[in-house]
This record gives sequence, C-alpha cells and structure tokens, in this order.
Amino acid sequence: MSLSPTGALRHSGSLFAMALDVLRTMPRRPFQVREFIQQAWFIASVTILPTALVSIPFGAVIALQIGSLTRQLGAQSFAGAASVLAVLREASPIVTALLIAGAGGTAICADLGARKIREEIDAMQVLGIDPIHRLVVPRVLASMVVALLLNGLVSVVGVAGGYFFNVVLQNGTPGAYLASFTTLAQLSDLWAAELKALVFGAIAAIVASYKGLTAKGGPKGVGDAVNQSVVITFMLLFVTNFVMTAVYFQVVPQRG
Repeated sequence: MSLSPTGALRHSGSLFAMALDVLRTMPRRPFQVREFIQQAWFIASVTILPTALVSIPFGAVIALQIGSLTRQLGAQSFAGAASVLAVLREASPIVTALLIAGAGGTAICADLGARKIREEIDAMQVLGIDPIHRLVVPRVLASMVVALLLNGLVSVVGVAGGYFFNVVLQNGTPGAYLASFTTLAQLSDLWAAELKALVFGAIAAIVASYKGLTAKGGPKGVGDAVNQSVVITFMLLFVTNFVMTAVYFQVVPQRG
C-alpha cells in the first residue's frame, strides 16, 4: 500500500466505492446460495471455538475488575448490572469482530488474492461475470450472519463467565447478581450489540475482499494484503465502535 497521502486517499476512495458496489449488488439475482452457505459454514467453523474460548477470560476480567471496584465503593449489588452492560455493549461485539477479522477475514483475503494472482478474476470479467456479485456479496453476507450469531454466543458465555467468577471467586451473592441485571441493562443494549456485530462483520468482509481483489506481486503480495487487511479492519472497527456507541447514548435513554 502506498504511504503517500494521495495513495492513502485513493485506496480509501476505492474501498468506499467497493462497499457501495456491494450494497448495490446485494439485491441482484440470482443469489449465490451455495457460495453463501459454504462461506458461512467455513467462517463459523474457524471462529466458533476461538470466540467461545476468548469470551471466557473477557467475561472473567470484566467481572473481577468491576467486582473489585464495586466492593471498594460499597455498591456490590450493582456488580451484575455493570458486568452485563460491559459484556453486552462493548466486549461481545469487539470480540466477535476481532475473531471474524482475524480468522474469517484473513481466509477471505487469501482466497481472493490467490484467485487474483492466478488471473481468475480477470478471466471472470472477460466472461462477463461480476466478481462482486459472484464472490464478494456471498462472503459479506456470510460474515454478517456469522458475526450476528457469534455475538449472541459471546454474550451468553461472557455473562456466564462473569457470574461464575463474581459469585465463586469474589463471594458475590447469586440472587443480587441476577436481580441487578434489569437495574441498568435493557433490551436495547442487546439490539445495539447485534447491530454492531452486523456492521463489524460487513466491514471485515469488505476490507478483506478489497485487499484480496487488489493484491499484486505474487504470493508475497497476497501475504502483504492479508496483513494489511487485518490492520485496516481493526482500525475501522474501533473507529466505527466509537461512533455507534456515541450515537446510541444520544438516541436511547439510559436507565439510572
């Protein structure tokens, strides 16, 4: 990737244009059902177990930190509510996005990059086949669906892990932990987290597809494209997460 300001601006514009092409091409028929199922199954198979394993220490760390803080403040009854809010609003979408980008996104970028350097993409265009419609759209939709489902898995595992570590290791009260769920948390927090996961999955797949389709320079170029796709995706995810969180706090009234 070019490090000059004009090169970075050109790549940013091309990435945005490709995202618009993906949105425009999604309703086009025929829909690539087989490709979508294969990609969804592949992404799920490489991310379910790592996501579940990563969400356990996430929930544990959050529960231990919040439990210690609430005990110092004399507000142990709010430990459950604070832990659930932290897991639902921030931890679960971020963990899901990182695993989707790190496992699924790299595979998407490597696959499309290999097709690019073998000139399969150019052959498809010569035959009148749109690579965006045939290859990118099924991968983007598969990534979004898997991210949506993984976010629910992370939420459940994270909350269960937080409950275990708060009650067992910090001698918290099970009834107070469960009863405080509805004190601060609300259903809109879950919907916001699901929306975040949906958007994060789309961003990861679009960035990976763009870097794969623009790879050049042989196998080394594909490797560089994979590394760049992960870095760019992480940067975009954190910026997008900040924007969506700020909008959510402005739109949805919070419980006090």
